[in-house]
Amino acid sequence: MLTDMAMFVHVSFVCFVLLGGLLLLRWPRVVWLHLPAALWGVTVELTGKVCPLTYLENHWRRMAGGTGYQTSFVEQYLEPLLYPAGLTPGNQQMLGLFVLLLNLVIYALIWRRYRTKKGRASEV
Repeated sequence: MLTDMAMFVHVSFVCFVLLGGLLLLRWPRVVWLHLPAALWGVTVELTGKVCPLTYLENHWRRMAGGTGYQTSFVEQYLEPLLYPAGLTPGNQQMLGLFVLLLNLVIYALIWRRYRTKKGRASEV
């Protein structure tokens, strides 16, 4: 059960890193959670590091009598969805750049929306 919980948290975190910026449209204060999470996710992907949740998940999997996996979370669960072949460091860096660009676009759109609203308010 702990392994499943760790995997759920891991998947949720990855989703939050990818699309959490959209929550700012409704809840602007989420920026204080999303920005560090997005920076962490991009850093992990660009540097080839392994997220600590992977180690925790493997530990609990072994404690339950299963076998852990020797790859990263991305390689184990997301790679089969994204890449038919092995995840190379170059592909991992491309994922990191994709996450970075996606979040830059989201933040730019939100900033533009904010500036437009602010400009309209000052005209009134």
